[in-house]
Amino acid sequence: MKIVKLSDKLSLSPIVQGFWRLENWNMTAKELTDYMNTCIERGVTTFDTAEIYSSTLCEKSMGEAFAEDKTIRDKIQLVSKTGIFQQEINGSTFGYYNTTYDRIIRSCKESLQRLKTDYLDLYLIHREDPCFDPWETARALKDLKREGMVKEVGVSNFDPFKFDALNKAMDGELVTNQIEWNPVCFEHFESGMMDYLALHKIHPMIWSPLAGGRLFTGGDEHCKKAMEKIREIAARHGEEPDTIIYSWLMYHPVGAIPLLGSNRLDRLELAIKALSVKLERYEWYEIYAASGQQVLR
Repeated sequence: MKIVKLSDKLSLSPIVQGFWRLENWNMTAKELTDYMNTCIERGVTTFDTAEIYSSTLCEKSMGEAFAEDKTIRDKIQLVSKTGIFQQEINGSTFGYYNTTYDRIIRSCKESLQRLKTDYLDLYLIHREDPCFDPWETARALKDLKREGMVKEVGVSNFDPFKFDALNKAMDGELVTNQIEWNPVCFEHFESGMMDYLALHKIHPMIWSPLAGGRLFTGGDEHCKKAMEKIREIAARHGEEPDTIIYSWLMYHPVGAIPLLGSNRLDRLELAIKALSVKLERYEWYEIYAASGQQVLR
C-alpha cells in the first residue's frame, strides 16, 4: 500500500483508523490488539485519537492495548490531539478551549502516559481557539518537537486565517489540517482552506468522510440527493457506495487522507478498495454537485 508523505520525518498510511468511538466498541485489550493488528496487516498503520475522546478513556484503552502487545507501537504512526476541555460548573458540564503553552505541554505529557508511549508521531491542536495566541501555541509545539515528545505537529478544524497565523509562527512546520469533508459538507472549500492546502502542498486528514453515517440513513434531502448519485456511480463501477465516496475524497489533487470510524472489517476493506478505483473527472463533479449545495459556474 502506498504511503502519504507529510514531511521528511513522517508519512501516514493513505487511510487512517480512527478510535473516537472506541468506548462504544466494548473491546477487551486483547480484542483491541487483534483489531489493530488486522489494520496493520492490511497496510492501515496510522491510528488517530484525542484526549477529549470519551474524556481520555480512548487514549487509556489504546495504551492498555499497546501494553498487551508491545510490538504494535513500533509498527504504527500514532496521532493525538489537544485543546478541548470540560469544566463542571453548577452541576453542568461546560466545554471550552485552551491552547496556552502550559496546557499544551501538560496535555501532551498526560497523553503519553495514558497511551504508554514515549512519543507521538503527530500532535494536533484539536479546534480553533477564539482566545488564541499563535506565538504562544507555536512555542509549546516547537518545544515538544525539540524534546522528542512529538515528531510532527498540525491542527484540526482550522480556517485558513488561523492556520496561516500558526504556520507562520511555526516557521512553516505544520504538516496537516484534519478537517471535515464529505459529499454533503463543503465548509473548507467555501472558506478557501482546500485551496490554501493545495497551494502549500499540505495533505489534509479527513474526518467524517461518510457524514457520520447520515448518507446511508437518509438524514436529510442533501444526503438523499447525494446518495442517489453515489449509488448510480457505484453501479457503473461495480463497487459499493462506501468505496466510491472514499475514492472521491482521494481523487482530489490535495492528497486527502480519510479517517475510518468503524471497527468493522468489511468497512475497512471497502475503504482500502477505494485505492484501486479510478473515477472519471466528470464523476468527481457529479458527486460534488449532487447534494445541490455546490453550483458549478
